[in-house]
Amino acid sequence: MVWLAGGHFLMGSDAHYPEEAPAHPVHVDGFFIDRTPVTNRDFAAFVAATGHVTLAEQIPSAADYPDADPRLLIGGSLVFVPAMAPGDRRDWTRWWQFVAGANWRHPRGPDSDLKGLDDHPVVHVCHADAAAYARWRGKALPTEAEWEFAARSGLDGKAFAWGDELAPGGVHLANTWQGEFPYENLALDGYAGTSPVTAFSPNGYGLFDMIGNVWEWTDDWFRPRHADPSAKPCCLPRNPRGGSPQESLDQNRWGPALPRKVLKGGSHLCAPNYCRRYRPAARQPQTIDTGSVHIGFRCVRRVSP
Repeated sequence: MVWLAGGHFLMGSDAHYPEEAPAHPVHVDGFFIDRTPVTNRDFAAFVAATGHVTLAEQIPSAADYPDADPRLLIGGSLVFVPAMAPGDRRDWTRWWQFVAGANWRHPRGPDSDLKGLDDHPVVHVCHADAAAYARWRGKALPTEAEWEFAARSGLDGKAFAWGDELAPGGVHLANTWQGEFPYENLALDGYAGTSPVTAFSPNGYGLFDMIGNVWEWTDDWFRPRHADPSAKPCCLPRNPRGGSPQESLDQNRWGPALPRKVLKGGSHLCAPNYCRRYRPAARQPQTIDTGSVHIGFRCVRRVSP
């Protein structure tokens, strides 16, 4: 882990997606944070020690999903399958498939395995899986503010974790998508899927993969926008937290609305022509019961060094 002394920083952005606004100053206290996302090797040690069974490996309960087709109540997770041709990018079902038997041990489906992936980030973990691992290690999941403070590494107001250019001098500094999403992956950064967690240079705080590779769970409930800083103009928010479970619900979702946590950092599927969320300010909601092939996590410890 790396010790971060904490301090003030400008959280959020007014220049990108609306959910990142408003940009506002906050303060976070010092904390330790993992140098890398949790890897398959790390997670395998946790499972061996505790017998933990991830949500993707379990058969969903009909009581939890009363409107679901019983034939679809099977263990599995979301896997990215490139679209065959250009089309409507608003229709995510063209490239996301629920694959029976996909889980952290079998990231692409039941016929895949972890051979050669020990140092890649673990994926197909829901929020409860990530929180269980963190507790086992005597740690916790970061707040959104802690995560963003760590990702920025002191570069306040910059678009990216390294400056204002996505690929300065044509050099790719994180594992993201190059080409026309979702059907053309040029892999100019060297990786078409996940990458080893130290494949790219660390940020200014010595932290790897704060941008790209996999999205990372935080422990904050999602709200559509950051809290309005003008509500308490006298007070700099200290160690701010997100919204409430009720506030995090997606009222436009078909079927039962489920609480959502904040994901940060973007992934290898983020592209300039589709999802420009490979930035410290970027944020995305994720239902707590859902993992996928591009979601992982890292942990923090809130104690003095």
